[in-house]
Order: sequence, then C-alpha cells, then structure tokens
Amino acid sequence: MNPAPGQPASTHEAEDLSAEDLAAWLEILRWHCEAGMDAAIGENPRNRFAQQTPPPAAAASPAAPLPSQEAMLPAEPQKGSGPKGSSPKGPSPQGSGPKGQGRARAEPAENAGILQARAAAQAAVSLQELRAALEHFDGCDLKRSARSLVFADGNPEARVMLIGEAPGAEEDRQGLPFVGRSGQLLDRMLAAIGLDRSSAYITNILPWRPHGNRNPTAAEIELLRPFIERHIQLAAPELLLLVGGVSAKALLHTTTGILKLRGSWVQCRISEQDFPALPTFHPAYLLRRPADKALAWRDFLSLKQRLAGN
Repeated sequence: MNPAPGQPASTHEAEDLSAEDLAAWLEILRWHCEAGMDAAIGENPRNRFAQQTPPPAAAASPAAPLPSQEAMLPAEPQKGSGPKGSSPKGPSPQGSGPKGQGRARAEPAENAGILQARAAAQAAVSLQELRAALEHFDGCDLKRSARSLVFADGNPEARVMLIGEAPGAEEDRQGLPFVGRSGQLLDRMLAAIGLDRSSAYITNILPWRPHGNRNPTAAEIELLRPFIERHIQLAAPELLLLVGGVSAKALLHTTTGILKLRGSWVQCRISEQDFPALPTFHPAYLLRRPADKALAWRDFLSLKQRLAGN
C-alpha cells in the first residue's frame, strides 16, 4: 500500500520518528477512532485535501446565445389583462392542489414518529419499562448505526440527576453514559464534591450515538424528547445538572448558549412539574478548554451547597 502524503514511507522511516512525533501520530489515530473513522473504504490511501482538477465545463452552444439583460427582466402586467384586482399566478408556497394541501400531507409524516415516541414513553410506569420501550422503538435512524442503547448509569434513587448530550464512541461500546475521557473527568469532578455513581444518576438526551460523534440535530432531539422527559419524571430527582449546551437548551427550551446559561439555577418544567436545574459545561468541552474548569468548579460547588440545603 502506498503511503498517504505526510505519512512515513516505510517502517524504517517510522522507526526514525521521535517520541514526540510518534505520540502525535497515535493521538491523531485515537481521535479518528473516537470519531468513528475506524475502517478503510479503499485499498489505497487518498489525500482528499489535495486540489482536485475540476471537470471541464461543457462548451456553450453557439446556436443558443445568452439572453440580453432586458429579456431577463420580468414582464410588467398589462392593465385590464385579467379580472379586476387579479395578480399574476405563481407557484403556491403550500404546494400544488388545494390551499394548504402540500403542508397538510407533510405534517402527519413528520409528526408520526413523535406521536409514537410520546405514546411509548407515557405508557412506561417504571424505568425498566421505559428502557424496554426504547429498545423496541424503531422510529429513530440513530438506532440503526449505533452498537448499544445507552440508557443510564448510577443510582436511580439519587437526589441529583445528570443529563448529558449523547453517547460517544466508548459509551456506545460499553452501553453506559460518560465512560470515556470526558466521563473520567466527570467522575473526578463529582468526587471533588463528595459524589460518585452510587449517589448520582446519569443519562443523556439521546440514548444512541450519532455517527462520527456529531452533535444531535434538532429533529432528533424533538423525536426523542418524550423519552428523556419521561425519564426525569420516573426518576423524580430533587435536582438536575444539565451537562452541556445541547441538554441545557433542549430541556429549557431556549437558544441561549451555555456560556450564559451556566452557573444559574433555573426551573425545568416537565408536564406541569418544575425541577430545579443547573446548567454547566460538558466535560468534553473542558478537555478542550481547561481554563474554564474554574467556572465549572463554581457550578459544582453550587450543586454541593444546594444538596446541603444552603
């Protein structure tokens, strides 16, 4: 196999790499594996960053000259060229057919999955039944590309419930939330205020990993919202810790970013019931921005004080 540009050409060259270069290559390999790029799709490597030669443009036919600027301007309507007060007809924004027919046809298809999810979630009267409902729910495409259903970890009777965003590669392998590098950091942060997985309950907005560790889409969040809201109702925690901007914005129904949301206690309303909630940074963000760990530490101290009744 020929080496890709920038890669060692032989094992002899690889042996000549310094320890720092080898560590850098291993870190790049680890990042690709966590992003889901763990299989080759071609026999030879291909540098997709290289400039590709664009295909030659089709030659313009001399028999079809470009229209003049005047010809491209829309024609002005003539007075009296139709019924009084009529306007030129154009394509209906609702689609062809009777008024609103195109939209009326699309809405049931778009809402069918959400209605199915809501019915399945509300039918569950225990966490075990809710997990079973998710295992049998086939309305989400994420389920087809994920290895595992990542439901929850920790103590379901704990006073505090942590809600993250979506499983990563390691979570997908083990079927548990927050077990990768960000999960290890979360465990240390919990330990710093006297908590662990026996005194906290941990889950995610999405139970299946989005391929490539991408952020969940708004459609995916809305489709699976009934399950996480029912999850909160059945666990009935005293406090919620919303870990990351995705979970905070989804459960608080806001578009405000996590930098403004974090650190302030708010009410998370679910079916006429309010849960005190504290948004904070996701550990994966803190691994990229270690300087913001001081702000996250303030949030965890606020959680500790709230649990102590202060």
